[in-house]
Amino acid sequence: MPRPASRRASQQSASPHRDDPSPYEHDPYAQNGAPYQPDGPPYRPNGSPYRPDGPSYGPDGSPYRPDGPSYGPDGSPYRPDGAPYGPDPSYYRPHPSPYPPDSLPYQADPPPYPNHTPYPANRSPYLPDPAPYGPASPYEPQPYDPDNTTPLRDGGSGGPQPPRRGRRRKGSGGPQGAKRPGRVRRLLRRPWARVILVLIAVFCCWLAFSIGQALTAPGGGSLSTKLAEWARDHYLGPVVTFGEWLTYSPPKVGGKPSFSFVVPKGSQQKFKHVHGFQPIIPARLSSPAGTPLPGEGVWRVLETVKAEPAIFGTFLRVDAVHTSYASGIVSMDQRLVTFQLRPGSEDPGPGNWNAKPWIPPGTRSGLLAAFNGGFKLDSSGGGFYLNGSYRGTLTDGAASVVYYRNGTIKVGEWGRDVRMTPDVVGVRQNLKLIVDHGNVPATVNQDVLGSWGATLGGGYYVWRSGLGITRDGRIIFVYGDRLDVQDLASLLQRAGAVEALQLDINPEWMSYDYYKVEGHPTDPIPVNLLPDQQATPYRYYSVYSRDFTVVYAR
Repeated sequence: MPRPASRRASQQSASPHRDDPSPYEHDPYAQNGAPYQPDGPPYRPNGSPYRPDGPSYGPDGSPYRPDGPSYGPDGSPYRPDGAPYGPDPSYYRPHPSPYPPDSLPYQADPPPYPNHTPYPANRSPYLPDPAPYGPASPYEPQPYDPDNTTPLRDGGSGGPQPPRRGRRRKGSGGPQGAKRPGRVRRLLRRPWARVILVLIAVFCCWLAFSIGQALTAPGGGSLSTKLAEWARDHYLGPVVTFGEWLTYSPPKVGGKPSFSFVVPKGSQQKFKHVHGFQPIIPARLSSPAGTPLPGEGVWRVLETVKAEPAIFGTFLRVDAVHTSYASGIVSMDQRLVTFQLRPGSEDPGPGNWNAKPWIPPGTRSGLLAAFNGGFKLDSSGGGFYLNGSYRGTLTDGAASVVYYRNGTIKVGEWGRDVRMTPDVVGVRQNLKLIVDHGNVPATVNQDVLGSWGATLGGGYYVWRSGLGITRDGRIIFVYGDRLDVQDLASLLQRAGAVEALQLDINPEWMSYDYYKVEGHPTDPIPVNLLPDQQATPYRYYSVYSRDFTVVYAR
């Protein structure tokens, strides 16, 4: 059956609105009468349509508002509160509109009305007050945004768009547009996460405080050395050793030493017997490297006491392969010198030692020399004793340096060669003997790293130092770079030691300093024996972290 023309015309109509002042278009269905709208009451006989959802138009042709008074005589609608709109009539938005049924109409060009602020002339909604719509409103409770508009049916620009479903815009306000907390913030709301964070913060504070104390503590040493010492003290020794291994380089083969061995004039002279005293002049030492360089193995006088030679020194190359490295060797006559054991500020640390961890002013008169002590006590395999106080335990079988009240010292095995007596004022133990009864034990080549100390980079050839005693009672000190334990023992033996032990290792702790009066007997000037030793000769003139030995004139 063919569809009525009114129906076909209805489907072609795009909007019931028009651009003229009339609030509704003429009826597109009207054909010689008053047709019915598809979903509403019929039009009036005079051609004015009925509102689809309300009463008919008034006698003057103005339509009635669904919920209030009719339009005015000039065709402008009345406001809900009775105040007429301006001369340019505004349009009601037909349902369904984005505003709720009780919302106010749009204005084409709204003039300012009393008690209301008009919206811009883009037909934005006129709101009775700036407050957002209630729960029934589909709009987000946010300030008006003139750019967030939707077109009217007549092509104009309307009010805010209805809220989009799905993902919210980042940073939008209101309950629907609230920003969702990030993953980190959600995690921090959990109690266990806060506890872990507090524990981490406490640990970091302790770590910073502990390392800061280690780096700023008095006692000498570079920052890297202090940091390595701190790590070893806190069970990170393997990490330090691995780092040193990465930077370790084997000793260079061949070459010549960086300084001359030639003996300065005046350091070799003939000494007369004074009142029956016969000085001990050590014989020249043969070089392990073969043909000696000028001055190699020749003893020179470093210090005298009462015009007699008290301390001699010389240099030797360790072997015929690593010929660019020189070791310093010292011979000290105990008849002319005395020895004092001093504690370190950190090792053995504070205690009732009755001795200072440095050589303060006022105690430097007669000062001849000073040299380093042994390993840190927790790695020495023995103990420390001074003036009635102990740190650790004096261990039988440990190599020991024993200090007596008369200023002399002995080197031997504790419990066999030396032991505690009333005359003992100090004991420093360190590992095992490396020269015993004039012989070098085979054990010096066994388990070098485990038995003789963790070296820089895990290499055998590093800075090492040792102390021994000869049959005639002289004290021999040897130190130098690129030495293994066998080399150190051989040099001590070559210099005449019959009992000897290894002291400390690695460059930062190596030192032998002798002191020149040069017109200042109460404050002599320290000099390094080996020019290439890393430590400053003034190290013992301030608080020092490790124990050491001081040599005075008798």
